[in-house]
Amino acid sequence: MFGVNEIDALTLSQWMDDGEPVKIVDVRTAGEVQQGIIEGAVFVPMHLIPLKEAEFGADEKVVFYCRSGARSAQVCAFLSQRGVSGIYNLRGGVIGWASSGKRLVAPEPQMMAG
Repeated sequence: MFGVNEIDALTLSQWMDDGEPVKIVDVRTAGEVQQGIIEGAVFVPMHLIPLKEAEFGADEKVVFYCRSGARSAQVCAFLSQRGVSGIYNLRGGVIGWASSGKRLVAPEPQMMAG
């Protein structure tokens, strides 16, 4: 089994505050995303990850998250097996993010259309 790099909410928040080049990807369902996203995240439903594989891990860090961290860990394991590097799972997902005192924002309408 490939190891999954994990990052916690405080570290991700620090990367964001420091202007670290990081792509944040929400792999939840559209219904879950409507409840709020991490600011700056892009929405790529988990089932589309294999089709979008080439978009991840080029020259930037990519952090995947879901509700609790379980589905995003599966995404990270899948991409690691495919040789993609520079990817991280947000430990605890949006639940961990929110419980760390970090806020969620409403998704942009065009995010849900694509």
